[in-house]
Amino acid sequence: MTIAWGSLLVVAVGSVAVAVTVVSLVAFALVALSRCREEAAGGGTSTAGLVLAAGCLAGALVVVGYGLYVIAA
Repeated sequence: MTIAWGSLLVVAVGSVAVAVTVVSLVAFALVALSRCREEAAGGGTSTAGLVLAAGCLAGALVVVGYGLYVIAA
């Protein structure tokens, strides 16, 4: 039995990249939501922050959903 080191490296790098991407998207969404809350407390509105947060969370959802689809298929 041999180990395909090249394939193992590809999977390891890919999984680290996806993990960093998902964590970054969720972190950006949380920062955008906190900015919206700060602006709302000051009497303003931040539609752009809400749109950014929704887009980041949607992107994270797509990445996680695709991963689950690949595992289940």
